[in-house]
Amino acid sequence: MNKALTISFSAILIALMSVGLTAQTKKPKKANKPKPVVASTPQPTPEPPAEIPVKRNERPIDGKANNRNGSTASAYSPVYFYEFTRPGFTYERILIEHDEAGKGKISFLKDGFEDLITDPLQLSPVTLANIKDVLTTLNFLDSTENYQYSRDFSNMGNMAITVKKDGRERTAKYNWTDNKQAKFLMDEYRRIANEYTWKFEIAIARQNQPLQSPGLMDTLDSYIKQNEISDPPHLVALLTELSTDERLPLIARDHAAKIVKQIEKAKK
Repeated sequence: MNKALTISFSAILIALMSVGLTAQTKKPKKANKPKPVVASTPQPTPEPPAEIPVKRNERPIDGKANNRNGSTASAYSPVYFYEFTRPGFTYERILIEHDEAGKGKISFLKDGFEDLITDPLQLSPVTLANIKDVLTTLNFLDSTENYQYSRDFSNMGNMAITVKKDGRERTAKYNWTDNKQAKFLMDEYRRIANEYTWKFEIAIARQNQPLQSPGLMDTLDSYIKQNEISDPPHLVALLTELSTDERLPLIARDHAAKIVKQIEKAKK
């Protein structure tokens, strides 16, 4: 019996030693380490960009009156002067002055406006030659002829033409005449006024009232057909520009292109 107990005790002892040895040889599980959090590196505050100087579209002022668009009028010495007055007309007063090269200005008072509107003026060589030829034929500075017709037509407006040249000056006033040359002179300045007042109207339409442009194209077309524009080719550049101006209705653009074709055809 003692022998049996000894064997049993030995067996138990061997089993316990085996368990301890296994525990020592078994590797412990590694604990899951948290992944390191990568902190975003603070970026240095960028330096403010250098201030970009603002480009200013300014023109020097030389003391002369500026035109409607703000650009300084070029210097000129007026020789020829035209004035038209007729209260109640859309343009009840029109003033034109220009030098020997056709450079000058036009001023007009439109119905509903309190002040004169002034724009620069540049006559075409054709128009300028017409005016000078007529004045030469009339011998304007030396003549004392009264061009006024026997009847008064002031209801159509009164006109005055003045020439100041070589220290001499003469003004002729009339509202109708049967002198062909004097009538041509009167009509030519009216045609100049038609061109420049129309340019004023179309400029306003382009900026603020594009729906009025089709009617203005009709007006210009009528002027040209009735010989109420001094030199229609003078308008080709502007009309070509208008024909591609997408601010205007298509009908106005197409009409502008059509008028250009009519003018070019008439030149041939």
